[in-house]
Amino acid sequence: MHADLPRFSGSVEHALDDKGRLIVPARFRERLGTGFILTISPSDPCLLLYPEPAWRQFCDRLEAAPNKDDRYRRFVRHLFAHTEEVACDSQGRLLIPGALRSYAGIDRDVTSIGSLTRIEIWARERLATHAAPQDGDADFMAELGLY
Repeated sequence: MHADLPRFSGSVEHALDDKGRLIVPARFRERLGTGFILTISPSDPCLLLYPEPAWRQFCDRLEAAPNKDDRYRRFVRHLFAHTEEVACDSQGRLLIPGALRSYAGIDRDVTSIGSLTRIEIWARERLATHAAPQDGDADFMAELGLY
């Protein structure tokens, strides 16, 4: 991981407007830059916002994968079919396309969470079932050499 990549932390609860636009919190917007990537999370039912440098690093790692079999091609096809290059408007709003809102189960209420080099956008009710602390987190931190 590159030390020069922006880092994101904290969470913000907010709501989409009637047109499906999300106001990206100013503290996240500053680190995202003027253009960034909106995509699905392959491992969780949420959306992800990547600043361009972090997305480029993700793509480099994906392209360097040693195995480019059918499973790889299907994964890449699915991910990139649900990936958009986006920017905020002058009011800091980001239009989330309907297909991506459906994927993440987002109707109106969302929580945006800073997650290292990206931002997770969750439907508030989904986050409640996926983000609760797990027993054994201290052991997991020790396994990672962080505790």
